[in-house]
Amino acid sequence: MPRSVNSVASRAKRKRILKLAKGYWGRRKNVWTVSKGAVEKGLTYAYRDRKAKKRQFRKLWILRINAAARLHGMSYSQFMGKLGKSDVQLNRKVLADLAMNHPDAFKAVVDQVKK
Repeated sequence: MPRSVNSVASRAKRKRILKLAKGYWGRRKNVWTVSKGAVEKGLTYAYRDRKAKKRQFRKLWILRINAAARLHGMSYSQFMGKLGKSDVQLNRKVLADLAMNHPDAFKAVVDQVKK
């Protein structure tokens, strides 16, 4: 009996991986054995960095809030502590945007927190 191989599925799998490797440099884009590893590594980085991106943005927001709060005579930790005790419900993303783009509005928030 002849050997049965599902070449349709194998070809589809290879095409899918090579499509993901589009834009890679050299043999990584068109040689199956090389591109398989490159794509796998790339997908691992993509998964990891979706999580890291959130951490990086939080760091950026904290830096911006800290810089703006210090202009008004408060440290970041003092500002966030008083913000939690007051009834102002603004997250770090919004506060950082106010600090960068609307300094007057951020000053109003600081004044509200200082009361």
